[in-house]
Amino acid sequence: MTTHAERYAESLMNAFGPPKLTLSRGEGAHVWDTDGKHYVDFLGGIAVNALGHGHPALVDAVTTQLRTLGHVSNFFATEPQIALAEKLLELLGAGPGKVFFTNSGAEANEAAFKLTRRTARTHLVAADGGFHGRTLGALALTSKAAYREPFEPLPGEVTFVPYGDEQALADAVTDETAAVLLEPIQGEAGVEVPPEGYLAAARRIADEHGALLWLDEVQTGMGRTGAWFAHHRTGVVPDVVTVAKGLAGGFPIGACIGVGAAGELIQPGQHGTTFGGNPVACAAALAVIGTIEAEGLLDHVSVLGQKLRDGLATDPRVTEVRGEGLLIGLDLSEDRAADVFAAALEAGFIVNNPTPRRIRLAPPLVLSEGDAAALLDAWPAILDRAGLAEVSP
Repeated sequence: MTTHAERYAESLMNAFGPPKLTLSRGEGAHVWDTDGKHYVDFLGGIAVNALGHGHPALVDAVTTQLRTLGHVSNFFATEPQIALAEKLLELLGAGPGKVFFTNSGAEANEAAFKLTRRTARTHLVAADGGFHGRTLGALALTSKAAYREPFEPLPGEVTFVPYGDEQALADAVTDETAAVLLEPIQGEAGVEVPPEGYLAAARRIADEHGALLWLDEVQTGMGRTGAWFAHHRTGVVPDVVTVAKGLAGGFPIGACIGVGAAGELIQPGQHGTTFGGNPVACAAALAVIGTIEAEGLLDHVSVLGQKLRDGLATDPRVTEVRGEGLLIGLDLSEDRAADVFAAALEAGFIVNNPTPRRIRLAPPLVLSEGDAAALLDAWPAILDRAGLAEVSP
């Protein structure tokens, strides 16, 4: 009998390597593979499944909307599209603005990239370790050589600076800079948190040179850090914000939000999308936002995230724990992140190993205290199984 792995290898492009599992169903923060084994999902589709799997509010919203009105294209407006744009601007709290809907974070960043070109400037400043997507435009803004080199030359005139280094940022931004692009917390790098005051400095530097401040909240937005947007904790008001991932809890959607004058830069004929703003995707996003509000999940995320960070840090083989809310990164005492991933999987937990020494957690926002406690109870044995040597406290 042909296995799922064999069928996968025969039919899908080898962009991701062999899959670790073939999953068959999910409920909340729990998933099961095709052999019936159960896992607690601490990755959440890479910070996507905000409400976990099968949440009634999301299922009802998608089903009802699909029965009512499906795809209509952007020649026409729909109530869910307008309502979601209004809600995003309300949650952003930065004053008047405009929204462009897409299908993904990379597409949201493509839209924002094009928006910056409408300033009549072409230079951008982005950060080492940042990740903004795999399309050519988004990739041009992503520093990792392994991602970039197979596709060079890439579009744009981009200068990369060390993340969190205020002086390096000030030295790189000029009067020819269209925008400064930063993640409030870098996700793919292993959850890198910048020094306090860094985003405020970026705002000031951008203003000094008439540049836009563009914040990529694709991974950090929509409640992931215990606030609607991670930058809210800093008091900084950006010109452009991009979101996706958790916005519709697994239904594909993204958004580029232009604040104030930045929202007017894209005019008819200058950008477009066939599926972006689809009423089903917008209904899903409204259901996710409504559920986060109704269930008080922002406070839940903040409290549970702190418990997880505190608990994970008690093992001396964890040398540092970072993050906000349920976006958590930790460093190991040895380059054994792949072994920790495998050991966690064997123990029934799905985690992520973005670098050889780092583990990332981004579970559903509905993760229960019991599920968090289960990981913390299993954590020392997972590190043992992964072969990390004991370290004296």
